[in-house]
Amino acid sequence: MNAIPSTLQPDTSPKSAKAPTGAELVVSALRAEDVDMVFGYPGGAIMPLYDALPGSGLKHILVRHEQAAAFAADAYARATGKAGVCLATSGPGATNLLTGIANAYMDSVPLIAITGQVGTAVLGTDAFQEIDIFGMAMPVVKHSFLVRRAEDIPKIIAEAFQIATSGRPGPVLIDLPKDVAQSRVEKPNSATIKPVTYRTPDPVAIAKAETLLKRAKRPVLYIGGGVVKAGAVEALRRFNMLAGIPAVSTLTGLGVLPTDSADFYGMLGMHGAKTANTLVQEADLLLVCGARFDDRATGKLDTFAPDARVIHLDCDPAEIGKLRDADAGVPGDLKSALESLAVGILDISPWRARAQDLRTRHKFNYNAPGAGIFAPAFLEELSRKAGERFVATCDVGQHQMWVAQHCHFSRPDAHLTSGGLGAMGYGIPAGIGAKLANPENCVVTVTGDGSIMMNIQELATIRRYGVALKIVLFDNSTLGLVRQWQELFYEENFSEVDLYDNPDFASVARSFGVEAFTVSRREQTSAAIDRLLNTKGSVLAHVRIDPRENVWPLVPPGKSNAEMMERKS
Repeated sequence: MNAIPSTLQPDTSPKSAKAPTGAELVVSALRAEDVDMVFGYPGGAIMPLYDALPGSGLKHILVRHEQAAAFAADAYARATGKAGVCLATSGPGATNLLTGIANAYMDSVPLIAITGQVGTAVLGTDAFQEIDIFGMAMPVVKHSFLVRRAEDIPKIIAEAFQIATSGRPGPVLIDLPKDVAQSRVEKPNSATIKPVTYRTPDPVAIAKAETLLKRAKRPVLYIGGGVVKAGAVEALRRFNMLAGIPAVSTLTGLGVLPTDSADFYGMLGMHGAKTANTLVQEADLLLVCGARFDDRATGKLDTFAPDARVIHLDCDPAEIGKLRDADAGVPGDLKSALESLAVGILDISPWRARAQDLRTRHKFNYNAPGAGIFAPAFLEELSRKAGERFVATCDVGQHQMWVAQHCHFSRPDAHLTSGGLGAMGYGIPAGIGAKLANPENCVVTVTGDGSIMMNIQELATIRRYGVALKIVLFDNSTLGLVRQWQELFYEENFSEVDLYDNPDFASVARSFGVEAFTVSRREQTSAAIDRLLNTKGSVLAHVRIDPRENVWPLVPPGKSNAEMMERKS
């Protein structure tokens, strides 16, 4: 395990014996919630909170853009299972958090965003750096608080953490006016919170689900990211060890079953495995666990699994029947629902044989033509060599889909990606958050030449805190996924996708104090991966690839998952 750099050691010097300020109450309330690390960037309205940080026992990670604070806190939450915390000042600081807050909302990640606000006396007057972040964030949070009285802070913080982490997790915003943060409090209000009770599975629904499973001849286990959020990974693994149902997953469900498992057949959907999509289209039953029938997974919805009945297990009752009617809907605690299903090994031997045959026939060919580096082969070898401690934090684009298709994941927290929002710029801040959360892991950010420029300034954060992050930068001098769509669906009218003027990324990284090297030939692949994994500290591998390379297979927009386009011979 890597030693924690001196810059990460918390300051434990004594504080003043005066009555605490609102800001000091925030800090003590965060400590009461077992928070040890926060990500942020200071400014005028949030300054009282920053004044309370030294000596608090909290370690603050100074990012170089507030969006990166939210992304890093998001990944920290995914890696630890605890709520991540990010801080920003009012006005542009708060609005810069919004993309990261929305990302956490779309992927159901527990996040606490604390923003500074102008003093209560000038609220509503268009004061300097005043913005209604409470109103702006409403569509992308589970709940928001505007703190009016400093004595309420312990209760508000406790409620915020409970809301963020219970049920279907998500982000909570706390907007803190500067005068409230500065005021001293003799008697803070109690932070006592009632425990959350979870809905137990309906025995009638469970019995119906069991009947459907026992009658099915071609069942498919359809795994979503909600399994992870429900703490039901081990329950699902135990269930399917007995039942032996061919399984597929969404992008955010990868790793719930190890991707090398005999029962796992890949990601489904737009860039899913042909085997996975074929199995779903032929299924007579879908056992849907913690998934929401997202359009990127289903393709044209009215053609999705046309002959399948549906059992839908989800902690959020609103998801059941929202897009696809459920023959047996089981809302409530997903872990309990899986443990309640009394189903042994199913009598589906011909179906299992069909699944194995499809896997053999549609096995991916890593021997692509040409002398250049083939990104899928690079990633497959990288994840295999990195082993059990491998964690990928992905940006968004072609490289994101290649990671999902070709990397090996033994657990869900090994694959951290912006799923629902699809936010470019997530990769490096997420890598920082994931590595600081679990320094013993081999955390690799996989990014592209378009995505890295969104938050490239965070190389400075990597250097400052000695974060031993490995970065794989696939450079095709184009916005690859947009270019691919323009090639296939817009008659090759390539509009604003040419990144011919990219900098020398290796030189840029070195200027930030990060070791870097460039490779472009296929025979360099193994040596490049070995150097990446064996380098102590942070390192960036600048990997040049063919700009004409596309992600295959592909379900065209508006088409059925049965209509997959594939690489031409």
